[in-house]
Parts: sequence; C-alpha cells; structure tokens
Amino acid sequence: MQRINILYVITKLELGGAQKQLLEVIRNLDRHRFNIFLFTAKDGLLLPEALEIDSLTIKMSRFLNRPINFLKDALALIEIYIFIKKNNIHIVHTHSSKAGILGRLAAGFAGTRVIVHTVHGWSFNDYQNLPARSLFIFLERICTRVTQRLIVVSGYDRYKGIKNNIAPKEKYSLIRYGINLDSFGKENRSIREEFGIQPQEALIGMIACLKPQKCPGDFVKMAYLIHKALPCAKFILVGDGVLRKQLKKLISKLKLDGVFILTGWRRDIPDILSAIDVFVLTSLWEGMPISVLEAMASLKPSVVTDTGGVREIIIEGKTGFLIKRRDINTMSERIITLLNNKALRDEIGENARMYIKEDYSIKHMINNTRQLYEELIQKGVNNGQ
Repeated sequence: MQRINILYVITKLELGGAQKQLLEVIRNLDRHRFNIFLFTAKDGLLLPEALEIDSLTIKMSRFLNRPINFLKDALALIEIYIFIKKNNIHIVHTHSSKAGILGRLAAGFAGTRVIVHTVHGWSFNDYQNLPARSLFIFLERICTRVTQRLIVVSGYDRYKGIKNNIAPKEKYSLIRYGINLDSFGKENRSIREEFGIQPQEALIGMIACLKPQKCPGDFVKMAYLIHKALPCAKFILVGDGVLRKQLKKLISKLKLDGVFILTGWRRDIPDILSAIDVFVLTSLWEGMPISVLEAMASLKPSVVTDTGGVREIIIEGKTGFLIKRRDINTMSERIITLLNNKALRDEIGENARMYIKEDYSIKHMINNTRQLYEELIQKGVNNGQ
C-alpha cells in the first residue's frame, strides 16, 4: 500500500489547544502508512517539542506569522505551494485561521488531492465589527471551495458554520479533542509549595492566553469579589499575552498583590491543575477550550462562561457550572459555593472526568482522523485524481 504524504500547516506552535492537539495527532499517526510534514512559523513555545518527534519533517517559515502582512502572507503562500510540489504531498491538513486560509489556497493552486481544515473555533465572532466579520466569513467561504472536509471539534462550530453558509452540512466531520487521562489527575502539591500557598488556603485557577478573547480582566475583578468574602482564597493565572501589563495594573489597583499570581506560560499544566481547587474560564467566545477538558480530566470542578462548544461538556451542576459572559457576580457566587463545600467539589470533579473519559480520548481522536484520511484518499482515487 502506498504511503501517504501528509502536510500539516499551522501558523505558530504557541502553547494553545489547537497546537497541542495537532502534535498529539502527529505523534500517534502510523508511520508505516503516513510520511508526515509540518509547515509552521520559525518560533513558538512548542517548536522544541515538535523537533523531538521522530520521522517528522519540519519547514520553519520566515514569513508565516499571525499578524496580517500582505507581502509576508503572499510569500508564505508561495513557500507552502513550493513545499507541496517538491514533496509530492497527497493531503494538506490546515489548522488555525491564518494557516487555514494560506495553506488551503496554496494547496488548491498546487492541485493537492485532498485538502482538510480543522476549525478550532471560527475566525469570525460576534465581537468583531461588521466589516471584519464579513471579510472573514467571505474568506472562509472561498477557501471551503477547495476543501474536501472541514473537521469541527464541537457540534457548536458545525452549527455556526452551517448557519453562516460556510459549507453544506455534508462537508463537516466532528472529531473531538483527545485528552491523555494518564497525564492528569495525579496528586501533586509542588505548585502550592512553589508559590507559598498554605494548606488552608483555597486556590482558584485559570489557564489562558492573555488576549481580549479570554477576557482575563474579568477573572481579576472576580478575584476581588471572592477575596472580600473569603480572605483565605488565592488566585493563579497561567498564560501570557498582550494584556499582561494591563492586568498587572488592575491587580495593583484592586490591592490583590500577593493574592493574585501571574505565572506566564508554564509547561507543567497537569501539576498546576492538581494544585487548584476550582478552575475558571472567562472567555467571550470559544470553539472547544482544551483547558476545560484538562481541568475535567484533573477531577476539578469548572466554572466557565457559556460560549461555543463548552456547553457540550459542562452539564450544569453535574460536571461544572455555566455562567453568562461578563457575569462576574454569579461566577463569584458559584465559586464561593464550591469552596465552601468540598464534597460538592469532589462529586463534580469525579463526574467531569467520567464524562469525558470515552469520547475525548487520544485513541478516539486518532482513529477518527485516520479513518477520515483513508475515506478521502479513496474518494480521490475513485474520482480519478
């Protein structure tokens, strides 16, 4: 059987859900069936991890980057096109918005047999101005014309794509994220020791890039409300980004220095989650937040804003709590209730892990991905491509 040359294109290997899931797929695909290539930016926190993966050919681009730059974007598109032709790529599978546009257009120009794109949350959202939202919807529709299949990681993203006429429903395949349960849920108090968290102190945590989408300022304001009611509570925010300076000013303004910890990016997420009592996410929009799945795998109750696909994993009062966006008062109340009731925390944490155990496994994700590739390759052969 001929080996399939597959190229993954992702804008940047930063420490995000899309990037972590892509590396899991790359690690676990059968090397006897697939020759695997990766095209990405020349920097990124997860790039060293990718470079350690056996039998993976990586092309690091000087031009591919997140900000829009028409000259660099055009050069990146040409780079991808040349790479596809040079390596006789059979499948191009793109991830993230910028790479999804440039990678699919390049693959279309190159006549690639199979083009797939994974939607990790759409490039358009309700918080964009109308011209920007309309532009991204237009670009998604154009790129879908050369795309054989759109993978969505939540039913919500499939609904949103159909509603906005991105593609007909038969072009969507739902393949859920995969979580390695063995990596999460182990008792580890080292993080509490590192940050001086006393045994009697509660620790509320959030893991997110510090950007407007995640609305981290709401977490800080919520911390202020909770700390007034429970002085023993402390807070930890893992991540970095453009809002870091603004958040530090807000923390000082609310006199939360020494109570609120900004860690920057961390690689020891299982240890961080082991140390907290309640997980929080204050996003304004999402696809399927990997951080919530990891918190659930860690036996932690989650209090999160009701955005995107999160409703598919958080069952109100059973696996966590869903709160309206920007409603920090209700979110604070739910967290205080959990902090005052260990039995409830434990019950919700157990329910959460059990809920994602089967459908969100690495094995499930890899099998579904491989089967989709085989199906699309076979269709291409039957169509004479």
